[in-house]
Amino acid sequence: MADLEKDLGISNAVQKQNTASDGSFRTTDSKNTAKKDPAVVAAPLRIEEPRPTLASLWKRRQKPDPNAIATQPSVYDDPEQAKYFQPLPTYENLHRFDPNEGWTWAEEHNVLKKIEWRVAAWATIAFFALDLDRSNISQANTDNFLDDLGLTTNDYNLGNTVSKTAFLLAELPSQLISKKIGPDRWIPTQMILWSIVAASQFWLKGRKSFLATRALLALLQGGFIPDVILYMSYFYKSTELPFRLAIFWMANRLTDVIAPLLAYGLLRLRDYHGYEGWRWLFLIEGILTLAIGIWSIFMMAPSPTQTKAWWRPKGWFSEREEKIMVNRILRDDPSKGDMHNRQAITFGLLWKSLCDFDLWPIYALGITFGIPAGPSDQYLTLTLRQLGFDTFNSNLLSIPAQIGTTVNMLIFTYISEKINQRSLMGIFVQVWFLPCLVAMAVLPDSSSRWSRYALVTVLLSYPSPHPMQVGWCSRNSNTVRTRTVSAALYNMSVQLQAIIYSNIYQDDDKPLYRRGNKVLVGICVLNMFIYAFNKVYYIWRNKQRDRKWNALTAEEKVEYLDTTTAEGSKRLDFRFAH
Repeated sequence: MADLEKDLGISNAVQKQNTASDGSFRTTDSKNTAKKDPAVVAAPLRIEEPRPTLASLWKRRQKPDPNAIATQPSVYDDPEQAKYFQPLPTYENLHRFDPNEGWTWAEEHNVLKKIEWRVAAWATIAFFALDLDRSNISQANTDNFLDDLGLTTNDYNLGNTVSKTAFLLAELPSQLISKKIGPDRWIPTQMILWSIVAASQFWLKGRKSFLATRALLALLQGGFIPDVILYMSYFYKSTELPFRLAIFWMANRLTDVIAPLLAYGLLRLRDYHGYEGWRWLFLIEGILTLAIGIWSIFMMAPSPTQTKAWWRPKGWFSEREEKIMVNRILRDDPSKGDMHNRQAITFGLLWKSLCDFDLWPIYALGITFGIPAGPSDQYLTLTLRQLGFDTFNSNLLSIPAQIGTTVNMLIFTYISEKINQRSLMGIFVQVWFLPCLVAMAVLPDSSSRWSRYALVTVLLSYPSPHPMQVGWCSRNSNTVRTRTVSAALYNMSVQLQAIIYSNIYQDDDKPLYRRGNKVLVGICVLNMFIYAFNKVYYIWRNKQRDRKWNALTAEEKVEYLDTTTAEGSKRLDFRFAH
């Protein structure tokens, strides 16, 4: 809880939960939030230092004694406050919840290591499957895919627009289904179905079948990302999740490294049995992701305490490890105990989440933040072909940018969490974009193809703020039902972004797309103002609440906590991250 309070800018307060079905929780003042019965824990509890400045990046942190107590301070340490934080009776992990449970750093490390292999590693491989089937059309383009089907650049743009639109429309329904039946059931189903469609692209005939498969593939893939984020939140604390999401999105970029290597071999099958190489590419990669989907059935579990199955009779964790898992999660965020993992979100709760206007600034960022790099990324292989590189070199030359952006994204996410800054880090990314876009808009026609390649590679090596912003949105949601919906809405805004940038480069503007690049310069500048607005807005909202909260007497604060009908992030005692 101490980590969460620091991240949200709340000091000298503890969270006092409203255990109604809306899933909100609240805070009340207490000077005894870190007290614990000395008979239970004889060593001091963990208390993290604040992380507000860049100087903390170079500050060496002393490694804790493996045998020291790692139990995080929380409201459960105060019996008077703990009663307001009890998980609902329907909470699936209730039988492992114990406010008096304590554990050492060595025990927590061992549990976390298991989670990394069984949850984070699986999520990375699953995302690889998603992105392989979603983006292998980029490699197909280097094998005369458009010409073979009689398609134009505008047809390709339309296919991307149809795909992004279908993906967007499927996000929220998929998330609601996942919340109802459980991610462990829904995600493998999605993977198996979309893999079948992906492999069926072997039999594409023309424009109609191209558009139909683009739409169907996206409808089945839509919602996968927020579904996985929801699943990972069952196992990780709020301070651990952003970096794991960066690793999760690392798979997206690593796919862009591995896919060209696979394409380098698979596209050489052109004329094998009379079929084009891109047909074999779709078929074989579809079969590969189908295998990953079937494997996922056996790799996922409903919750930390529901890991046993007929094929896994011993489960993942011992009883002791399950207790550590559940209590470390609830001590960090008591709101995670306010819904069952297969509890559906009603229309009323959905509407409340949609109307949470304090999250709208983050959704606005989702619409625009990646547009400056989007067209160059989407058209990379086509651009390389137009610059005179052959099929195989075009695929290989796309790899350096993907490696660069992967490494930079991990470093960027770590720094943002370390210094507890999000808006300012987002502005940094736009500063990265701007000189590259200006150069692409004005570079002389006589410039060598290698100089243009170097420019695009630097642009696409940017540190993506996407994982940081997903964690930011989750942190500012403050309830399970809002977190479930906001993950889908944020990802929907990102898909809307993709629809926009899919139509910036036009057929009459190729091969240098100067008009399109000038548009991207303007959007890049706009993004800087949007990030600045987010920073100012959340600071203003926090100060506004501080004034009202601090003006109350102790008795008035108690009365507010006992009588208010405000929920989640609407509560007077909640503070936003920025």
